[in-house]
Amino acid sequence: MAALGWLTPRRRSATARSVLAGEAAAEAARKSSLQLELEREEAAATEPEAAEPEFPVVGDVRAAAFFDLDNTVMQGAALFHFGRGLYKRKFFQRRELARFAWQQAWFRLAGVEDPEHMQDARDSALSIVKGHRVSELMSIGEEIYDEYMADRIWPGTRSLAQAHLDAGQKVWLVTAAPVETATIIARRLGLTGALGTVAESIDGVYTGKLVGEPLHGPAKAEAVRALAAAEGLDLNRCAAYSDSHNDIPMLSLVGHPYAINPDTKLRRHAKDRDWRLRDYRTGRKAAKVGIPAAAGLGALAGGTAAAVALHRRRR
Repeated sequence: MAALGWLTPRRRSATARSVLAGEAAAEAARKSSLQLELEREEAAATEPEAAEPEFPVVGDVRAAAFFDLDNTVMQGAALFHFGRGLYKRKFFQRRELARFAWQQAWFRLAGVEDPEHMQDARDSALSIVKGHRVSELMSIGEEIYDEYMADRIWPGTRSLAQAHLDAGQKVWLVTAAPVETATIIARRLGLTGALGTVAESIDGVYTGKLVGEPLHGPAKAEAVRALAAAEGLDLNRCAAYSDSHNDIPMLSLVGHPYAINPDTKLRRHAKDRDWRLRDYRTGRKAAKVGIPAAAGLGALAGGTAAAVALHRRRR
């Protein structure tokens, strides 16, 4: 064993030179570590930005999507299309159809909801359906969807809704239109369901009154909040889509707000807050492209003429 003693390091105290060597090595290691960290930071700064995370997130069942209906999912207002179908079935007279046509033409040209027009349309609809059975109007609503609404669905918005469905999320319509009409549209589009204005009925017959108020503006936000609580949703992970500045309360409620075919006020609001925008209209609004006032009057006259022509054909 003694013969192997030369292999065993000798124990000796550190000399000044060994201490200096150790300190130098430690300092060099520290400097090299700092240099490597700096190089990594510079490399990260020059790398291209990471791709936008996938949205909607597949399998996120605590997320859902809420879509406004009029001019977001469908061109024009559902209530006006519904009124046109009721006129065809002789629920009311020509002068009322002319008013519906005027309001619809204005809505299509301006691209915004006029509170007085919407209130007038709701009052007319309530008086028209008073005394009729809910089941009767639901059956008629199915026919009206095929006649006047199916061809007016925006394909782009429909694709957005389908993306949420494909991700395993629920998709709801949120609209001031009657909940029966909204439910029919949601079912036809394969959506989860609908939040809409509720008309009072007793024993299955409409009374001509509303339950509360129309689902409009802040009421939509409250409906979404209530549904999210009942469904166990995280609103920060949810998305909402609308064309109207009236729906800013609903859009502000979720983590992913979208402005779809936005009116002027919503477009400005969305840009200020860096919200996403989508515009599926083939042309800009009259005010944006400088269409003369005469063109607007022509469109209005055309809408009224169509109503009169329909009446004549009926006779």
